Amino acid sequence: MSAPFRSVSTLALAVAGLSAISAAAQGMPLPVATMPAVTVHVPAQGVADAVHQFAAQAHVQIVVAGTVAQGHRSVAVDGTMDVPTALARMLGRTGLVARRTGEGVFVIVAEKGALIPAAADAAIAPGAAEGEPEGSIIVTGVRAAQEEAAAEKQGALNTTETLRANDVGKLPDQNVAEAIKRLPGLSVANDQGEGRYAIVRGIDPGLLNVTLNGQTLPAPEPDGRQVKLDDLPSAMIQAVTVTKSVLPNQDANAIAGEVAIRTRTAFDSKAPFTFDARGALGRYSLNHKTAWEADGTVGGRFGADEQFGAVVSVNYSRRNIESENYQGSSAWSGGLPDGNGLRDYNLTRTRLGVVGNFDWHPSPTAKIYLRTSYSEYKDNETRDQNRLAITNSTTMAATATVLVRRRIENDNTRSATLGGEFSEVAGGTLSLSGGWTRAVKNDPLRSEFTYSTAKGGVTTAYNGSTYPYTLAATTDVFNTPSAFTFSKVNFETRHAAEEIWQGRIDYTHPVGESMTLAVGAKLLSRDKTDDHDRQDYKTTGKIGKTGGALSDVDYTGDTSFMGGQFPFGTRIDYSAAKAWFDANPTQYALDSSGTISDSLSSDYRVKEDIVAGYAMATIKTGALTLVPGVRMEHTVDKAYAKIVDATSTLADGYNSYGRNSYTDFFPGLTARIDAARGLVIRGAVTTSIGRPNYPDLAPYVIADTSGTVPAVSIGNADLQPYRAINYDAGVEFYPAPGAILSAGYFHKDIHNPIYSYGQTETNVTLGGTLYASALVTQPINVDREQLSGVEFNVQYQFTQLPGLLGGFGISANYTHVWGDAHGGQVRSGAIPLAYQSKNVGNVQVFYEKYGLSARVAFNYRSSYLDTLGDSAATDQYTDGNGQLDVHVAYQIKPEVTVFGDATNLTDAPWRRYQGVKSQLIEREHYGSMVRGGVQVHF
Repeated sequence: MSAPFRSVSTLALAVAGLSAISAAAQGMPLPVATMPAVTVHVPAQGVADAVHQFAAQAHVQIVVAGTVAQGHRSVAVDGTMDVPTALARMLGRTGLVARRTGEGVFVIVAEKGALIPAAADAAIAPGAAEGEPEGSIIVTGVRAAQEEAAAEKQGALNTTETLRANDVGKLPDQNVAEAIKRLPGLSVANDQGEGRYAIVRGIDPGLLNVTLNGQTLPAPEPDGRQVKLDDLPSAMIQAVTVTKSVLPNQDANAIAGEVAIRTRTAFDSKAPFTFDARGALGRYSLNHKTAWEADGTVGGRFGADEQFGAVVSVNYSRRNIESENYQGSSAWSGGLPDGNGLRDYNLTRTRLGVVGNFDWHPSPTAKIYLRTSYSEYKDNETRDQNRLAITNSTTMAATATVLVRRRIENDNTRSATLGGEFSEVAGGTLSLSGGWTRAVKNDPLRSEFTYSTAKGGVTTAYNGSTYPYTLAATTDVFNTPSAFTFSKVNFETRHAAEEIWQGRIDYTHPVGESMTLAVGAKLLSRDKTDDHDRQDYKTTGKIGKTGGALSDVDYTGDTSFMGGQFPFGTRIDYSAAKAWFDANPTQYALDSSGTISDSLSSDYRVKEDIVAGYAMATIKTGALTLVPGVRMEHTVDKAYAKIVDATSTLADGYNSYGRNSYTDFFPGLTARIDAARGLVIRGAVTTSIGRPNYPDLAPYVIADTSGTVPAVSIGNADLQPYRAINYDAGVEFYPAPGAILSAGYFHKDIHNPIYSYGQTETNVTLGGTLYASALVTQPINVDREQLSGVEFNVQYQFTQLPGLLGGFGISANYTHVWGDAHGGQVRSGAIPLAYQSKNVGNVQVFYEKYGLSARVAFNYRSSYLDTLGDSAATDQYTDGNGQLDVHVAYQIKPEVTVFGDATNLTDAPWRRYQGVKSQLIEREHYGSMVRGGVQVHF
């Protein structure tokens, strides 16, 4: 019996024993105060849709997790009656009941003994939302969003975390990555002070599956499978669900889990017509420049019985960002750096997001939808740099360079999904969907001019007692433009794209009163390409002696750096340098070998086809719910790349090919026990996969024959995917709506992790060339990785307290992770895992009452490995980071809210070091940002 099946069997026996001694305590509905009569007309249909229509007509708020309502059909209700009576009639024969949690607020839960595997009774505190002063304005946006998220987490079959937008459709942060980093076990990898990639439980974001409206998202970045979440403005999003233990009906390519993003639809609103708009203006403390954004959403339901729905949402933001980067050393030796540099980044970053969602419910048993989206991300950046490079560590002689880089980056992702859900199909529910997505990264300009002194022509002095350390020329060389002459320049363009066509079918069918069966299939076809073109030019004169003078193209900008700790010297006017370059063709020559290598080495194409199918059951017996199942995925990869050697030319097309295919089965068993009212115990043993990064699969051959022994780098189309067995266990208690107390443990055994490995080989043929001896470097599969962790989470709203105190709430979570890798080919002993912060935590104190909403949030993660070295002494780490943010909003009237934010009040830097923290590689800081704005909601 295989290890996965043994693990699943073990869990099954453990859960069976636990269920035998657990009590299935079921609560009774609370008494409901008399409420005014309402007139409603809600036809028989799926419970989720019926609840939306009922809430809109009765002007009440109803919280229901999608998994609670799944597979249940409401009873038609038509007439004038009080809300509790109407809800009871509508939910008749569904096994669901509506419990009142506050004035005009209800939650849908399972009735005692009903087969609702995903639900558990909410423990409602009587009078929790009562006692408000007469005429007070109660802000329900954030509180309602938290209650809905908690209800969805409680109702889920497996381990999930949910973040829902408030009633104006906004998440609390500027992009999706920034928003979800506040969830338990999550952190982010940053770019220019903003979150970019989600890191779940310290696992490489390339092993995380990301979906948008149920469809797999492509990655515009050429270097891996990780999906950029900073491309997606938060205003586009209705909800984000992070799955930590996947079910068989989810993609298996999810060792880190899944981030499922859903955009807003017309049926997410209580009112038949909605209009939302928001505008904000901000200011950065570092450069005193502005940031602004605006968004608007309009939508509604129309037609007979409101069977049609449409929502269009547009978001645009523009930020003028500066960051100051102290460039340390990536080659520390004997406690001395190899140089230092000052890099000043100034960029304009814009985002555009457009969503168009359209729905048609032609009958109570059918709904058809079209989901479309377009997101655009642009960076227009100038990077100025003063750099000293040590050439003799004994005399501290160095070469000084002044550089300027211009970079323009244009990314966009487009998606369209057509689907439908049909109940009462042979007694079950049938779901169909098909989609197309395309992500493009287009860099029309990546260029850098370099002006240098003569090699070793500058004497320096080192002082390690300052922070950062000080390495400075003994003369004011960076304010002496005549000491520098033109050295080199490069001009580069890049274009990467990933296109995905995908379709899936799912069918669920009840079997008796205690079981539901589900089967499904998915097809996915992916085409990923990367194309670089680069020209490298070098001076024809002697650097520092002849050639173009820096004094012809220089200017003096802001000379203060890092609060005046370091002076920033001469800068290059990029436009002037480009004009000089165009006018003086005799002063430089094309570096042919470098140009060919840089232009061909990164080019690749990978075509990947995946055929998947699954079967799973949901079995409920008393308090125990079991979800056994298995998924199959067959993968075919076809890879194309280029051979780069002395015979290569710029006209070369793909001339190296690879193919690989593999079939995997993913058994899994998930269990939950509703041990008592509001108390849920979870356990799961699941299996998953992590496919190799596209550049690693590309069969490139890059040969450098300039040394005594040729150095040859090659791809590996025969790479096997990561394969993992995942163990999850947790206890969750829900004492009141929106309140959570939980603790969990997880462990992952990961086989076939991929690392770069180099060794000297003899008589080896690579790219059609025989090498008597060569140092060959390629990605390979090594033995294993393993990691474990614990998570703790608390969230509570003190609504039962009197007066002002009833508006307070707290949310805090902490995750501790440990683990390592083993691969003797790469390095002996334990190898630290990339992206693994041992400690991740969040604390939020919030207030919401009398029209005031406020939040103080602190987010922290400890350091993590980002680049593996030859030994622990040369490993490179991204340092820990702690950031404090504040948000305050006041509801002037129900339709109008003003707000203000302060971000990164701690001025938390991004910092990297080698081996030990004192060996600085780089430190970058951004300052804080404050902004204010207004939002309207009708």
